[in-house]
Amino acid sequence: MTHDAPSPLSPATVAVTAGRPDRVQGGPVNPPVVLSSTFVNQGVSAPGDLLYGRMDTETWHPFEEALAALEGARHGVVFGSGMAAVVAAVGAVPPAGVVVAPRHAYQVSLGYLDDLAARHGVEVRRVDIADTDQVLTALDGAHVLLVESPTNPMLEVADLPVLLAAARERGVRSVVDNTFATPLGQRPLDLGADIVVHSVTKYLAGHSDVVLGAAVTRDDALAAELRAYRTLHGSIAGPMEVWLALRGLRTLHLRVERANANAAELARRLAAHPAVVEVRHPSLPDDPGHDRAAAQMNGFGAILGLRPRGGADAADAVVAALRLWVPATSLGGVESTLERRRRFPTESVTVPEDLLRLSVGVEDVEDLWADLDQALAGTAR
Repeated sequence: MTHDAPSPLSPATVAVTAGRPDRVQGGPVNPPVVLSSTFVNQGVSAPGDLLYGRMDTETWHPFEEALAALEGARHGVVFGSGMAAVVAAVGAVPPAGVVVAPRHAYQVSLGYLDDLAARHGVEVRRVDIADTDQVLTALDGAHVLLVESPTNPMLEVADLPVLLAAARERGVRSVVDNTFATPLGQRPLDLGADIVVHSVTKYLAGHSDVVLGAAVTRDDALAAELRAYRTLHGSIAGPMEVWLALRGLRTLHLRVERANANAAELARRLAAHPAVVEVRHPSLPDDPGHDRAAAQMNGFGAILGLRPRGGADAADAVVAALRLWVPATSLGGVESTLERRRRFPTESVTVPEDLLRLSVGVEDVEDLWADLDQALAGTAR
């Protein structure tokens, strides 16, 4: 879906108003769900005509329009999953080409790059994305730069303006996964990115009930490429899932504001807890990413990194002792979840064995703290 006019409204208002139907007497306030796999079409189709649900369907359009407006994009393209969006954006790297990617990132994204390397001879240069000089060196001769900032799960913060400008100067396609920050936390297109991708499953939909992805761009040719990939590879989203994601998007600003505030307060308290070795959250003044995040982000996000005293066994004990926090993978829902990341054999070996990734939700912060405190106190006995 193409979105042309930049909105003078605040992001909070855009989240509520974008993608609404035209105001017609007796018309719906919300866009309807159209459950049809095919559309009436005869003769030669004109541009924009609906033909078949794998190519386009009208239920995608309001969500694509709303996300594009939030990201300051011209085009929004919804996909069946976040990984489908990543693959569509990154997969243009040629055989034997070069991709620069964070050493810490969503492990399935890194697994996809490993698959490209094995099947197509692609060189994957894994870098510390927070080390600007290292990334700039790696960009020489590259074709694609994939960035997460903050990274999953280590919460490293990249110098996005510098890295994205360098990629553009070198003719390197830049793709930023903005899932953690959301469009309310940062708009990478404004900082120079070519494509921004999201796991819509996370904060955008926000209720742990859909699996979706999306990409946005200001470039007409890139948008056509993304849509063509979606059609040819069948990476399509179901209309009901997209409708649910749009409904979730309406409260994005409220959920993100509350979750970010909860995360910052928990990070402050955890940093002083005697049973904690390390806390990672960009809101903390001594966090390595604090200054950079303060300069280029609007808020510090709702993901925490926590290492309790006692190593991996203590981390597992904390997870088992919690009663309010939900032990689960994924993130960005209204409920607070956590997991020990190295329980996955595919997680990067440079992620500490005892690292707990916490996705802070919108519950009362005192209840969240009481649950964490009792679980950590149990490991200290």
